[in-house]
Amino acid sequence: MVCALLLVVTLALAGPAAALPGPVVVVGGGTTVPEIVTRTLRLAGGEGVAVVAVLPQSSAEPDAGVASVKMWLDAGAKDAVNVSFADVSAARAILQRATLIWMPGGDQNRFMKAIAGTGLDDEIRARHAAGAVVGGTSAGAAVLAAVMFTGDADLKALTAGATVTAPGLGLLPMLLIDQHFLTRQRGNRLISAVFDHPSLVGVGIDESTAVIVGDRGFEVIGKSSVVVIDARRGSIDTAAPGRPISGTGATLAVLHGGQSYSLQLR
Repeated sequence: MVCALLLVVTLALAGPAAALPGPVVVVGGGTTVPEIVTRTLRLAGGEGVAVVAVLPQSSAEPDAGVASVKMWLDAGAKDAVNVSFADVSAARAILQRATLIWMPGGDQNRFMKAIAGTGLDDEIRARHAAGAVVGGTSAGAAVLAAVMFTGDADLKALTAGATVTAPGLGLLPMLLIDQHFLTRQRGNRLISAVFDHPSLVGVGIDESTAVIVGDRGFEVIGKSSVVVIDARRGSIDTAAPGRPISGTGATLAVLHGGQSYSLQLR
């Protein structure tokens, strides 16, 4: 009887189990193929349940976000709302009930400028920590990282400091994300960025392809390939900005749909 009472008291003091962070769905741009849409919606609660907040601020087009809202409604979302940052309170209310926060393409620098000072970036991080799915494509994928590519880079050489970065939303603190990777031949800028930031894992995602990131690694889905450059166990030389990079021991992985990559160092 005493043991049972102690168990009840211990459970009461411990409170409910903490929620796990939600998955992050990172799409490399191009067409968001049905496999990616269906899987993402399922992660967010499924048909008739998922509530999607679309943040279109990467684009300057007057109809930005409209196509994404239609995509999620056609896929079976219970609701999908195009979110304006003009009314921060209204935007926050939508984010708080969303099970999926989705960012379409455009210019990642434009998105980060639009959200700066609103506090909505904190809201996105809070919803992710509480279990909501967060995802994006193209520029909307770039903003998910903590160290975000701005788009400025030397595409013809492997040069220290040439891949310019800026702070992103910080949902993927271990990753460097590059999108449209094979289609636009962006290998040089990802390699250079990894050698600038060897504690981070470079992930180059091709179009119509996505990675679903969890707490221990990620899974690839979609039509094409994902290239991973991991220098965490390598020996990377320090180079002055503008000088050629060098190092040994970095690993390369090329993955397709159905394959996965562990982010845990063994």
